[in-house]
Amino acid sequence: MSSTSDARTPTAAPKAAFRLSMLLYDQRYRSITIQIIFLFALMLGIAWLVDNTINNLRALGKDFSFSFLTAPAGYDINQRPIEYDSQMTHGRAALVGLLNTAILAVMACALATILGVIAGVLRLSNNWIVARLMTVYVELFRNIPTLVWIIIFGAIMTESMPAPSAFRGDDPSASMFLNESVAVTNRGVYIPSIQFANSLGTVNLGVVSPSINWLLVFAVLIAGIYANKAILKNATAVQNATGIRPKTWWKSLAVLLGPVLVLFIVFGAFLEYPELRGFNFADGTHLRNSLIAMWLGLGIYTGAFVAEIVRSGILAISRGQSEAAFALGMQPGKTMRLVILPQALRVIVPPLISQYLNITKNTSLGLAVGYMDLRSTLGGITINQTGRELEGMLLMMLIYLAVSLSISGAMNIYNNRIMLKER
Repeated sequence: MSSTSDARTPTAAPKAAFRLSMLLYDQRYRSITIQIIFLFALMLGIAWLVDNTINNLRALGKDFSFSFLTAPAGYDINQRPIEYDSQMTHGRAALVGLLNTAILAVMACALATILGVIAGVLRLSNNWIVARLMTVYVELFRNIPTLVWIIIFGAIMTESMPAPSAFRGDDPSASMFLNESVAVTNRGVYIPSIQFANSLGTVNLGVVSPSINWLLVFAVLIAGIYANKAILKNATAVQNATGIRPKTWWKSLAVLLGPVLVLFIVFGAFLEYPELRGFNFADGTHLRNSLIAMWLGLGIYTGAFVAEIVRSGILAISRGQSEAAFALGMQPGKTMRLVILPQALRVIVPPLISQYLNITKNTSLGLAVGYMDLRSTLGGITINQTGRELEGMLLMMLIYLAVSLSISGAMNIYNNRIMLKER
């Protein structure tokens, strides 16, 4: 009996012995084999490229070194967000150029976002004239190259604006704006700057020496943002429990602006207005024509693309959402702000990341109007003076890569927070 049941019991087939041909013909190993082959090919290509570069440098009597970054730069930079003079190092000049790139990128991204959202919403307006005007804006700006717009705005600022001498005399031909606080000239725009009567000095961080006053203001502002998040979270919890959302606008204003205003009062903050002295304006903050031209050119040009992204994101939301909001008595403006746009952000943010990256990379066009960004300093004058083309370009590429990945990472984190979560 036992012998009969043993004969009927199925036995596992013996495993086939491994053979080299299985690396190509067995689907269990073939994909791994192909990946390993391509990896070795890539490594060989990189090795050949590095070896070829070293041999070419040796033939030219050069070595590979970044020591040039510690040598005196010997050139001036017109737009300086931090302390700099021509006797400082090429590394310091590169840092100034990087900060100029960051400042321009932030300003242009903000302008493009504001214009894009407004134009994208208005393109869907029921008002025929408004919708067509926004269409003209989008089609006009996005179909002409960025560089052309930058040069146009640069020419307008340089050729059409009055000279500082036009503001002088008993009967000047030009006047300042906003209660004599802003001067628009052919040398740039002069605006008031915030100064502190009670300064706590600066803190030396090695590369930069920021003001302690501004560091405290920034820290208090960050703390206020987190406090406001807690207030909004509590309001949401109350709404979920009772169905009524408590008013939080005055609490938000109190935690966001209150501590900052207190610090300004304690520090004796005041506005330093630009003043005409001699042949030019002094004091205040000077925004050069090159910065204005780059800001307007990049911001308005990219805003046309952002407008299309916003419009497509709104159209991706079901019409039933707005109809339901109207049925509840909500006004069109509030419906767009509270119902449509929050849902459309899930569609808008991914392509918006690409536009922010394009703005950051297109800041390198500043060379056309004399804006001293990273491309003009490290990738321009420094390379020409030191002859370190390979090192300078490699370092510039790595910096642009790091900045772009940082922007992409931050936006992706935000996108993950607002995307729909499956339950």
